Amino acid sequence: MSYSNSIISGVLSYIYYTLSNASSSVSIISLIIAIIAFTIMLMVLVVLFVYLFGWLERKIIARIQSRHGPTYVGKFGLLQNFADVTKLLSKENIMPKNADMPLFNIIMPVIYALLILALFFIPISGSFVGINATISLLVVFTILSFSPLLLFLVAWTSGNKFASISAQRSVMVMISYEIPMLLVVVASAMLSRGFSLYNIVQTQSNVWFALIMPIGFIIFFIVMLAEMERPPFDVREADNELIAGWLTDISAPYYALALFTDYTRVFVGSLLISLIFLGGWLGPSFLPAIFWIAIKVIIVSIAIILVRATTVRMKINNIIRNGWLYLTPLAIINIIVTFLIFVR
Repeated sequence: MSYSNSIISGVLSYIYYTLSNASSSVSIISLIIAIIAFTIMLMVLVVLFVYLFGWLERKIIARIQSRHGPTYVGKFGLLQNFADVTKLLSKENIMPKNADMPLFNIIMPVIYALLILALFFIPISGSFVGINATISLLVVFTILSFSPLLLFLVAWTSGNKFASISAQRSVMVMISYEIPMLLVVVASAMLSRGFSLYNIVQTQSNVWFALIMPIGFIIFFIVMLAEMERPPFDVREADNELIAGWLTDISAPYYALALFTDYTRVFVGSLLISLIFLGGWLGPSFLPAIFWIAIKVIIVSIAIILVRATTVRMKINNIIRNGWLYLTPLAIINIIVTFLIFVR
């Protein structure tokens, strides 16, 4: 085990050094190798999370609803997701007749590529980070802010008016909840005196931001649920429409990519919550840093699953009203209190 850890640490140190010194004397070949190695390790981590999250979500919801959930395919039903993905990918990829083919084909891969690009700026640990920018917090949320537009384009280019209406609901929710999200992010930046995610984590070496500003933590958690389109904010699938929102005209292979994208959004959201409010990879030294961030991400993910299993879908007017009339004023109060008590 120690030999394996030393190999992983050496690879991470090489990648971190190469990417951090990309503008100096590092050769182009070394830079390309570092980017490829980091991308492969990142994708392995994302695929592992997506697979286990999908299995855990089905098991927890089944337990709460007194059902079995995945049981028979593999030990504890662990191979059920693999069977489902294999089934989806083996089906024909049918395109809508009225779709704008070039845009419709490329938008879903672009959405996922942007998520991976955002992960390049998010530190998993002190050394496992692609680009350690001083404004990484701003860069990540700037990249994520393109999601409403791209999700609407998925529906609009499909040529289905019902999917477009559903996408409009999703866009309205995301835009309404981005204001309180950015206000909480600014409060976190004030506490760390900068917009670097790495510095935000290091600032929490003594106390987590979730304990310093619990209102901001609760607001951010709620807002991330809305940004990830998780219940009770999954208004893309209205009960009286019997459609799948902006995913209505996406056939099996693209639907698999859409599910993978949804779960990757959960990974990004859980990671951001853990880094900004729960101290990230910091913890007692008897466990490696990567284990602490994994534990915190798992706890946040379970909380997200429990919210889905125990809440009902809200109406669009209530969601938007809560965002503007409650969360935004609370976020403003949070940023004022944080400034007056901890910054001034």
